[in-house]
Amino acid sequence: MFDSRLKELLGIKYPIFQGGMAWVATSELAAAVSEAGGLGIIAAGNAPGDYVREEIRKLKEMTDKPFGVNIMLLSPFAEDIVDIVCDEGVPVVTTGAGNPGKFLERFRKHNIKVIPVVPTVSLAKRLEKQGVDALIVEGTEAGGHIGELTTMALVPQVRDAVSIPVIAAGGIADGRGIVAALALGADGVQLGTRFVCSTEAKVHQNYKDKLINAKDRDALVTGRSTGHPVRVIKNQFTREFIELEKSGASIEDLEKMGSGRLRMAVVEGDVDKGSVMSGQIAGMINDIKPCHEIIQQLIQEAQQVLGKLNNLEGGEVHE
Repeated sequence: MFDSRLKELLGIKYPIFQGGMAWVATSELAAAVSEAGGLGIIAAGNAPGDYVREEIRKLKEMTDKPFGVNIMLLSPFAEDIVDIVCDEGVPVVTTGAGNPGKFLERFRKHNIKVIPVVPTVSLAKRLEKQGVDALIVEGTEAGGHIGELTTMALVPQVRDAVSIPVIAAGGIADGRGIVAALALGADGVQLGTRFVCSTEAKVHQNYKDKLINAKDRDALVTGRSTGHPVRVIKNQFTREFIELEKSGASIEDLEKMGSGRLRMAVVEGDVDKGSVMSGQIAGMINDIKPCHEIIQQLIQEAQQVLGKLNNLEGGEVHE
């Protein structure tokens, strides 16, 4: 099942990535995922370089396994963080919100594997030509900033368009999702929301409880009118934001309203007025457990699903 090119490329046991979620993906969470055999990822977000350097060094004290840093290319500190990941010998960089092309030569000089997040086939093809090592293909089911295409539709189209490894993301929370991603042509998967509900995620308990109590239709999309849609759990903030959006408010007013809301939820625990970013799979999560147990459960579930499918082999097909 896990005879994946990603294992050889990155030196990881399982081709399971933890998403680079701002304010959530800290050194503690990333180290725990890497120790469990996946690829833990520290999120740089809009944080300054000194913070990111400190997080990288903290992670190195907790694990000697491969890990990554997610660089949000629209961050005002992006160039500083590129320097830092090169200086600190980070083995893997994932990127979002832009094209990392101008940094690729520097990353190559430092033997850093570069894996951008892509929401479209055209960007995937362009990045492969530029020489990235793999692609995280993220469907609209994901939490936070999203594209429009679903994982089910996007992953096989990207698989057919590129030859480098593909990591499926968006709407994956258990072993069934892993097997589905592999069937679509992915070499691995990335999970975000599932890892938020882990004991190692330094997220306010209110945030975790909000995800655990979420139902299937509670993750909705805000901000489509701005061109930067975000998937979040509905609450007082989303109701007020959507009302403002419907009133024809300017992008500047909408961005001002949303500023600082993620930190409000993740750090301060205000899950009514804060932004509780989450994927559509929140309704599937009903517990909080260590990352090691999460990954082992994912693998066991995937093996069980494959076992059931293998039992179907040899059955007659009647037309």
